[in-house]
Amino acid sequence: MPTELESVRTRQIVALRTMINLNEPVISSGVKEPVILHSVWKILVLDKAAQDIISPLLPVKQLRDLGVTLHLLLGARREPLTDVPAVYFVSPTDENIDLMSEDLKKAMYDSFYCNFISPLARPRLESLASAAVHGGAVAQVQKVVDQYLNFISLEDDLFVLRRYNENSTFSYFSMNSPGTSEVTVNAMLDSVADGLFAVCATMGIVPIIRCPKGNAAEMVAKRLDQKLRDNLRDSRNNLFTMDGVRMGLLQTTRPLMVIGDRGADLATMLHHTWTYQALMHDVLELDQNRVTITNSGKKKEYDMGTGGTDKLWKNHKGSAFPAVAEAVQGDLDAYRSSEEEIKRLKQAMGMSGESDAADEAMTTLLADTTAKLGSTVTSLPQLLEAKRLIDLHTNVATTLLDVIKERKLDVLFELEQKLLQHSPLGMFESFESFEINHKYFIDQPVTQFLGSISNQEDVLRVLIIAFLCQETVNQKSYEEMMSLLREKGIEESALKQVQKLKYVEILCKITDRTIFRSISQLGSRLASSSHTEEHQGAGTKTIGMFNKLLNHGSKFVMEGVKNLVPKAHHLPLTKLVDTLNTPPSSAGISAVGINQMMGGSSQAPDIDETYCFFDPKLMHQPTKEFVLPFSKITVKVFCRTIALARQQAAQDIVLFVVGGGNYVEYQNLADYGMLLYFFFLSLRPIIFFLGKSKNLMRVTYGCTELVNPTQFCDQVRPLS
Repeated sequence: MPTELESVRTRQIVALRTMINLNEPVISSGVKEPVILHSVWKILVLDKAAQDIISPLLPVKQLRDLGVTLHLLLGARREPLTDVPAVYFVSPTDENIDLMSEDLKKAMYDSFYCNFISPLARPRLESLASAAVHGGAVAQVQKVVDQYLNFISLEDDLFVLRRYNENSTFSYFSMNSPGTSEVTVNAMLDSVADGLFAVCATMGIVPIIRCPKGNAAEMVAKRLDQKLRDNLRDSRNNLFTMDGVRMGLLQTTRPLMVIGDRGADLATMLHHTWTYQALMHDVLELDQNRVTITNSGKKKEYDMGTGGTDKLWKNHKGSAFPAVAEAVQGDLDAYRSSEEEIKRLKQAMGMSGESDAADEAMTTLLADTTAKLGSTVTSLPQLLEAKRLIDLHTNVATTLLDVIKERKLDVLFELEQKLLQHSPLGMFESFESFEINHKYFIDQPVTQFLGSISNQEDVLRVLIIAFLCQETVNQKSYEEMMSLLREKGIEESALKQVQKLKYVEILCKITDRTIFRSISQLGSRLASSSHTEEHQGAGTKTIGMFNKLLNHGSKFVMEGVKNLVPKAHHLPLTKLVDTLNTPPSSAGISAVGINQMMGGSSQAPDIDETYCFFDPKLMHQPTKEFVLPFSKITVKVFCRTIALARQQAAQDIVLFVVGGGNYVEYQNLADYGMLLYFFFLSLRPIIFFLGKSKNLMRVTYGCTELVNPTQFCDQVRPLS
């Protein structure tokens, strides 16, 4: 998104810096390094949850700049440092309160700044206060603050509530398992609502909330609506007193938060992808913006979140893999042109090592002593940093390429794209009508082709997607699927669960009921489709973009790998956002017109009948069930309330998915946000000339946790 509007990541970084600075604001309010006039040396005490929040946002160097000399885990063994203040940042659990109470009784530090990720309950606060009294440390407790930061910002427009783990209560399995107790489900829903409230508090928004009826998303929305209402009751002392002001921008429309349920689209969670960041998540298990690669038996961790200095990552993380390889090759060629200058400057400094340690030492030395060689050397640290980033992306892309060739991921991706767009080709017909020019695509049944795929997970994923996306699967076809699974020794439970859920009808028919217009008409010159299915427009095109890369000096030998570029299309939850954000009648955005153009009925479904509407700023939440028995006037007031809220498309949108999300969905929403940005810009060209176009849009994606396809398969299997 081309925007300077304060992102959720920016605002969380500012909140964390303020907290570490003893709850005093820092001068800088951006994501760049802060300026602190009177830094106080301190210790930072964290628990595991706080560590997960801070690690993608504040590297060790920035913690040092904020005066943090040590950062320690609360549960680890720690030595007393009675002359140093300690900043605690922990979850308000009984275990953590007990550990903090022990620290107070032992007077381990000079002063205590107690910061809690989420609000501290009164009984626990009283327990902490009692420990301070018994330990004689009341005067040492400087502050106790609820920070409302119980979420993790991974990108400017991406956040999750929890880091993925196998036993997460936020998982799709936990939410759908018959064995999950009602108490556990309610606790989970409360935790999700707490996390979303923290996001709203950090972003400073009181959004209009929309969600489908009759699932977990509605229960979360009701809880969030109530939490926002409770906080807004005190007009003088709430967390949203300045919610309308953003970096000099006065919002003219209310923010929109759409809460979706994972069950609305299972296919996207299993789909083989072809974009850089999503491939890393699928193949290399990208976690907390870090990826680990094994080379020659040695594991090395790479940090992809380099604070915005990595232009290639910023510009191409959502690009198709061939475009990424081309960009890496371009950066490599540009660097080689400066290689001779680097060698000459290294020799002048007496450092000619080629190792990473030598480069790091060189960068550190030159940062402090650039004056020694004058203005010529000022560019050397940037060149060395560029070399580090090129090596990083070269190693990552080469590893991805090896896996793509081994598992035929390019072929599987294109096959699934055809299935997702409901190609006329039957699942068990030949590839002849696919019109795909590839050595792996021959005139044979799909099941026979899958027999040549060695990775069991890949076979299962393709079969589940085929099952989900076909109008009907007869018994013979189903038996062939099960026979293939048994033949390859693959557990059948996941496919049985999909059959039991009957998502064939649900996923293929939901469009006719609820999703009937798309912003893609605005960009019809960019992408077009004649299908009305949820995954309309899905597909690929093959181009010869690698011709200039296939030379002897290139590290990317793309022989046998298809040069695929995915066609623009909107996934189901992106379409849901578009549906709920599109005014009932707008110039150029006619729901009925689009429906007719796509061959559907001119009768547009009633969105407000299908999706819940919550506005925390309204004194009483209007519901049709409540107002119908009274009078027609009351009903008109209800209808006018929603109509006023929908008369303008929101410029600040948050999509949150209950039950897990992935980078494919995130990137799809980001692409939609880009389309919206240019649409609004075309409607309001005067904003461009006023220099405020960068503050025009903010589209943010969030989910309970990021789950890759392998992890999601593991969650679906036990449900059967």
